[in-house]
Amino acid sequence: MSEGRADTPRGPIARAADAIRAGDLVVYPTETVYGLGADALDPEAITRVFDAKGRNRSEPISLAVPTPETALSYVSVSERERAFMAEFLPGPVTVVMAKRAVVPDALTAGEDRVGIRVPDHDLAHALLDAVEPITATSANVSGRPSVTDPDSLDSEIRAAAAEVLDGGETGGTGSTVVDVERGEIHRDGPLVADIEAWLQAHP
Repeated sequence: MSEGRADTPRGPIARAADAIRAGDLVVYPTETVYGLGADALDPEAITRVFDAKGRNRSEPISLAVPTPETALSYVSVSERERAFMAEFLPGPVTVVMAKRAVVPDALTAGEDRVGIRVPDHDLAHALLDAVEPITATSANVSGRPSVTDPDSLDSEIRAAAAEVLDGGETGGTGSTVVDVERGEIHRDGPLVADIEAWLQAHP
């Protein structure tokens, strides 16, 4: 930073990235719904996500990265999975794959697989360019509707978040969750018909 600019206000992306590095939570938009982000490699930060959502610790949380290539640092990828990611990511799809040791069990509820999300949204991408990986879970209290407008955030989530990135109204439907290697769709969402067709065409 040049001399005389030490007091320049930091932008929302920089503040959000700083908050995540400090172990805090942020709310960020995606092309589907608003997400609750924290350092996905920090068990204490992950615990704060579970606490803010009132989420059962037995329910895994996915992680978000800026590009499919970045995901290779956190998961082991087969050729079929690599081809699928090239076709559908970035996009409203979460791909469940074998996690590497760097991914804490706190994120995956002790499972050996983790969901990978590459959001197709400018603000989410800017945040992930600044800090990654971050948690990819909807920014709502468990059991309540997902949020497509920051004005509709649950009071508990707003109180827990150090920063809210306002991207206006989002798409409104949670991502499709797919385990490509096992050929299983865990949750229907956007592009599900295309995903089913791809799985059948690439056995």
